[in-house]
Amino acid sequence: MGTEYASAVSAVRAMENLLFTHSDLEQLINARTQNEFNTLISAKETGGLAEVWDMLMTYAPDSRELKILLYRNDFHNLKAVLKAMISGREPDEYFIEPSNVSAELLKESFRTRNFDILPEYMSETASESYELLTRTLDGQLADTFVDTSAMLAMQKSAEDFGGDFMRKYVQIITVCADIKTAYRCSKMHKSREFLESAVCGSSEIDRESLIRATLGGTENLISFLEHTTYNELAQFLKESPAKFEKRCDDMVIDLAEEARMKSFGTEPLIAYYIAKEAEIKNLRIISVCRESGADNQTVRERLRKLYV
Repeated sequence: MGTEYASAVSAVRAMENLLFTHSDLEQLINARTQNEFNTLISAKETGGLAEVWDMLMTYAPDSRELKILLYRNDFHNLKAVLKAMISGREPDEYFIEPSNVSAELLKESFRTRNFDILPEYMSETASESYELLTRTLDGQLADTFVDTSAMLAMQKSAEDFGGDFMRKYVQIITVCADIKTAYRCSKMHKSREFLESAVCGSSEIDRESLIRATLGGTENLISFLEHTTYNELAQFLKESPAKFEKRCDDMVIDLAEEARMKSFGTEPLIAYYIAKEAEIKNLRIISVCRESGADNQTVRERLRKLYV
């Protein structure tokens, strides 16, 4: 990579020092009152993902690779419009930020049925998901179709203009999503038709093989996974879905840590965004555990790996 993002990397390095540390999270876990918890959060709070994204775009507004990070948000918002069609409610309450595609543009595309105004990576999905929903009235089927399309769009863009780091990131995201979907489908005895809509597939776990294994039941699925390069994930899945999801999140952080020593390029920028996502998830875990009355050891076991 060139040196065009050197200033951005310097800014990210400074921001990394403001991320929550193990010590910070331990203070939150041990906070005796909600007021103390809130005070600790406020003293350290450096903004959410939208603020981080705005900062990254200030330094790298033309980076197509960075925008891949928001594809899942874009496709989530597409699903929000579909849900609004079913419920008769405004979709705005379901939208999440940051996103590449504005809420207004998404709503306009569905209002006019002109899906070509959307970015190329999602225009066809918008058109097909609309047709699928109006034909079947099956919201779950439409949802899974959009989720799978999001993964496929990330894969294609990562291959077309992403670096090695982004391609590895997308690979992990896709594999974990496919395994999670397959496991749930095996428990619910979903049909091949449903699986063909819900499973994306990747270069490391063949789509058809995964579908066949899933149709054979949960034990057959796990046995199949044990003979792939993701045997470790199969072991976590056997323990519990929660431990599996935690390991998936930690794998992403492990990957992000590889970019920490990079001085140029987009890798440190991508890694910082990933780190901020993990931080927000950890804060949410602590907050939810406090509300449910979970003991401190349980909270520690559920926390994701830290970037710092």
